[in-house]
Amino acid sequence: MASVSSITGLIDNIQSRKRKNRLFLALVIAMSVLTVVPIVFIISKIVSNGIGQINFNFFVRSSPDTLQAMTAIANNDTIPGGIANGITGNFLIILVSSVMAIPMGIMIGIYLYENQGRRYSDLLRSLTEILQGVPSIVLGIISYLWIVKNITNGFSAFAGSVALAIMMLPMIVRSTEETMKMIPNEIREAAFAMGAPYHKVILRILIPSGFSGLSTGILLSLSRILGETAPLIMTALGSTAINYNITKPTSAVPLLIWEFYNDPNMVKLVWSSSLFLLIFVLTLNIFTGSLSSKRKIRKQK
Repeated sequence: MASVSSITGLIDNIQSRKRKNRLFLALVIAMSVLTVVPIVFIISKIVSNGIGQINFNFFVRSSPDTLQAMTAIANNDTIPGGIANGITGNFLIILVSSVMAIPMGIMIGIYLYENQGRRYSDLLRSLTEILQGVPSIVLGIISYLWIVKNITNGFSAFAGSVALAIMMLPMIVRSTEETMKMIPNEIREAAFAMGAPYHKVILRILIPSGFSGLSTGILLSLSRILGETAPLIMTALGSTAINYNITKPTSAVPLLIWEFYNDPNMVKLVWSSSLFLLIFVLTLNIFTGSLSSKRKIRKQK
């Protein structure tokens, strides 16, 4: 009788666990659906409202003025013009900020890896973490006081690049340090044993070995700054013309979205510009994910 009752209790225990597992699984699925549904609605809303303005002129012409938009709306036509000034401005600002942030971030990350536990490196790591949490508008104000007021004496693409470079820096530093930690120390020791100088070990051994990890960190930092508006309002200001001069005010897609939002006649261009930015950032994130997956496969091998 005792054995029968113990078996019955064991069966009841197993069934109770199964019920709890099913309940927990249902809860996880419900929470996942609640997370995904708003994203689906947001993306579908942007696509349905923004696809109407997407055409060839949207990518090659500058933004229209209010009169052109009003005339097009009155005639039930597509608003003329596009966001070419924002696209070129975005690429110009990101290019300059990348030139400033990527080499510096990689060098700082390697320094932190090579000097773990030292007082100065710990202080530098703490400052990097603090910088990562600073709001973007604060970085825009700092860049305004440093660059706009004292160096360029006016709004410029260079000032916007400085603000975005400061935002990129912490993520590149952290990703570089973590990537260096994943490289087997035997590779570094073998290079030193063969008589390779320190700078060649870094340039020809460590950086090439961690290229996929470094690339992932750089692409993630670029994804972060692509949609930033507040720092650019304080530094780059915006421009209706296509500009390639880093010392002049220039536009960017996030800035154009803000300008279109403030004009009731440009609402359609808000959706189209948002759709372009969404697709661009999504493509960059997918590419980043593919690099990360390749990195994991190589590590397993």
